[in-house]
Amino acid sequence: MNTTALPIQDYALLSDEECDTRITAAKEKLGKRCIVLGHHYQRDSVFKHADISGDSLKLSREAAQSEAEYIVFCGVHFMAEVADVLSRPEQVAILPDMAAGCSMADMANKINVERCWDELAKVIDVENQVTPITYINSAADLKAFCGRHEGIVCTSSNAGKILEWSFAKREKVLFFPDQHLGRTTAHQMGIPLEDMVIWDFDKPQGGLTVEEIQNAKMILWKGYCSVHQVFQPEHIDEFLKQYPETKVIAHPEACFEVCQKADYIGSTENILKIVREAEPNTRWLVATELNLVNRLHDECKAEGKNVHFMSATLSMCSTMFRTDPQHLTWVLENLVNGVVVNQIKVETEDAMFAKKSLDNMLSVL
Repeated sequence: MNTTALPIQDYALLSDEECDTRITAAKEKLGKRCIVLGHHYQRDSVFKHADISGDSLKLSREAAQSEAEYIVFCGVHFMAEVADVLSRPEQVAILPDMAAGCSMADMANKINVERCWDELAKVIDVENQVTPITYINSAADLKAFCGRHEGIVCTSSNAGKILEWSFAKREKVLFFPDQHLGRTTAHQMGIPLEDMVIWDFDKPQGGLTVEEIQNAKMILWKGYCSVHQVFQPEHIDEFLKQYPETKVIAHPEACFEVCQKADYIGSTENILKIVREAEPNTRWLVATELNLVNRLHDECKAEGKNVHFMSATLSMCSTMFRTDPQHLTWVLENLVNGVVVNQIKVETEDAMFAKKSLDNMLSVL
């Protein structure tokens, strides 16, 4: 069997149609040895080849329980890391395009988070007063950081339960990288906005005074998802003027003001569930990534449901978009030849502590 990787350059000019044929053929040859995962935000030309679709945690957990030897994650880098951490030792996690990252995840790195922890330690007793929580949209070494400091991981669907767990352990939370998920979730729990502060990682001591740190319950990292920041409260106001019967649903990565105006706030899975289970002939304005909204629109129109994307500005995850049919074809045909390309492998110690923080989360659910 050939052990030399087929060069990606040979795939760059393939049409999507030719890729479809070759992806299907490669998947048939690999059979149950390979599972292709498709995140909800993935482009349609790749998403249609997924064996399982969903959010990042759901996909990783189902892949780990499968017979597959190879887990091909059509998503972004941190998702493939989670798949590697949660999978069995003999399973191999693969990311079709190594350039598929997450700009929000990149806003919190290990150096800055450790510096934050050290600076907080000069003001308060961090080990006894602060629980670190990282959103699953983060690098494995930050999940490991949380594991080392008796912290935890959260998702957009379970953040409320995770905050309850965290406050039962300690009086404060350091929440990264997405400030919006942290703020909206904490506010839903009854925590006043004045008890939340923003940690600006570009400033000494996060740009905060000693008193602000001591009084805060939520220390929110200055991070955000650029895809979800295009949605503004005036988009809702203008749409409701024309269609006052509309129900508004927003992902909690959207800004606080948008979430406050929404009838429902939910993760990708919850958005899909709520709209799918809604009464026929209803109208929905949705604040999340464009590919998901377009697919939901097409799926629901037969029931007379009108599903609208909230912003007039197109907003899709540009890094997720880097995974294309050409890269997926390249990865799968190399696997057919017995060659693994673009394996994602988390360093052993980081994987151990990252799994601890993930296990903490799973124990709460």
